[in-house]
Amino acid sequence: MRVERQVLFWLSAALVLILLIALLRGIILPFVAGIVIAYFMNPAADRLTQWGVPRGVAAALIVAAFGCVIVIALVFLVPLLLTQAQQFAVALPDEVTRLRGLVETWAREQLGSHYPDFAASLDRGSNAIAENMTALAGFVAGSLWSQGRALFDFLSLILVTPLVVFYVLIDWHPMLAKLDSWLPRAHAPTIRRLASEVNDAVSAFIRGQGTVCLVLAIYYAVALGAAGLRYGLLVGLATGLMSFVPFVGWALGLITATTIAIVQFWPDAVPILIVIAIFAGAQVLDAGFLSPKIVGSKIGLHPVWLIFSLFVFSYLFGFVGVLVAVPIAAAIGVLVRFALKIYLASPVYSGDASIAPSAHLALPPATGSVPSLQKTVSP
Repeated sequence: MRVERQVLFWLSAALVLILLIALLRGIILPFVAGIVIAYFMNPAADRLTQWGVPRGVAAALIVAAFGCVIVIALVFLVPLLLTQAQQFAVALPDEVTRLRGLVETWAREQLGSHYPDFAASLDRGSNAIAENMTALAGFVAGSLWSQGRALFDFLSLILVTPLVVFYVLIDWHPMLAKLDSWLPRAHAPTIRRLASEVNDAVSAFIRGQGTVCLVLAIYYAVALGAAGLRYGLLVGLATGLMSFVPFVGWALGLITATTIAIVQFWPDAVPILIVIAIFAGAQVLDAGFLSPKIVGSKIGLHPVWLIFSLFVFSYLFGFVGVLVAVPIAAAIGVLVRFALKIYLASPVYSGDASIAPSAHLALPPATGSVPSLQKTVSP
């Protein structure tokens, strides 16, 4: 098969896969979630198997342990978060009114004769925000509850996802061995090497950034709670989880926490400065220690590319897109770097017609032989 036909075949296969995900995005969430969880739990299953535990028993133990963690979180943590979220929703109108009063007082003192124009703009802005928030709330509520989708999705995650995790963990290595047997023999070493690079990037980023998010969530929750900020647990945990996207979570958390602090503590500036200092300390901790030491600098996922991928795939496929955004972004990054390497070694770039393009279609192995997918794709 000529190279052009091979490229056309794989592009067509990728397009069909994307169309299938788009068509089935309403029902594939528990299956995608199960595969993602199994991917990260596979090393634990391998370790238990090495200790003499049968693969099926190891998979059952992992699913049971993961379920216990979820149940503990639902029993102890979620009620606290729901309580703070409910309190925040009830108090939001009063908080907005107080914030507007503070802004009006400051503007009246600073703007003097220009205050009436500012007040009119503030009224228009407040009305627009209120209308948009009402429309957004209606849209979210309609999206969540239309046709009973929320209950169906929740039950699917609870009932189907553990089964998917269990069976995928049991058949993980046979599945990869079967996929490896289907690879084009002439390009199998190259595909395995690319799969290894994608696997390294995804596992390093998810494992590292997940650890960073957990550390930051604990830091924010404890620090904001100690500072006496209302809804500190809710804001802190949400900021830590949103730190999965570099800088975005920190910026949103800073704006939210500072706004709440101004409404709560003004005119006392000290607690407000403490809240700002907490976020400044988090940024120093993240940029100076956590990210360099835990995540590393060789994952191949630029923050801007990651943010763009999350936005695109969440827009196209909803929550399923959020789950697959990082692996797909890593795969695209690896393929682009591979294509760039081929281009830089080709006569198109160098102008040397004596170079055979086909000589650069494979990555040279680093050391020894290239392992199969069964050994390559594992975090």
